[in-house]
Amino acid sequence: MLLPFNARRIAVVAPHPDDEILGCGGTMARAAAAGAEVHVIVVTRGQPPLFDEEMVQQIRAETLRAHDMIGVTGTQFLDFPAAGLDQVKRSDLNLALSSALSRIEVDLLLIPFIGDIHLDHQIVFNAALVHARPRGSGGPSCVLAYETLSETNWLAPGVTPAFIPNMFVDIGATLERKIAAFQMFQSQVKPSPDERSIEAIRALAISRGATVYRHAAEAFVLVRQIH
Repeated sequence: MLLPFNARRIAVVAPHPDDEILGCGGTMARAAAAGAEVHVIVVTRGQPPLFDEEMVQQIRAETLRAHDMIGVTGTQFLDFPAAGLDQVKRSDLNLALSSALSRIEVDLLLIPFIGDIHLDHQIVFNAALVHARPRGSGGPSCVLAYETLSETNWLAPGVTPAFIPNMFVDIGATLERKIAAFQMFQSQVKPSPDERSIEAIRALAISRGATVYRHAAEAFVLVRQIH
């Protein structure tokens, strides 16, 4: 089985561009190669004065190149303010995200982890679960939370929610594509030993893989699964 329930329509919710590649780029590539539709919803956009417009446009172009390399079916940009979701009316965010997800009719929903240090990630986690509430037959059958280097392990595990994975996806065949996709984000790649270095991405994948006797894997926390 490729992914839960042989999902044919997968949606990845990314608080910021590149979160989706860091968190589940190998899984996305594996699903796309198997013929699944893989959609990405990027929730935020850098806005002045925190972010220069030229840099914002560069990152958007990098995002689309990375998604093309992975085999993403469609990318939606919601354009809420990056590092400012706590200032956004929650009902506005919930409605926009739910509308975007409803157009996809998602089988499998991949979202950031509630324990990430970035408040945008925590808010997006909650907004995604508002949409995923099982109130009808059209919601996602499975919801997984992914881990994001430089976000998931930088809060205070033991005091705040710890990422304790209970599902792993073998990405031995797609790890290099994940890395190549992240390299499209020239503005974001950092030198080792930074967590956003190529060496760190490969090391985490190998470590997660070894946990389940695979050459490389991505790890997830299962939020909900409906048979």
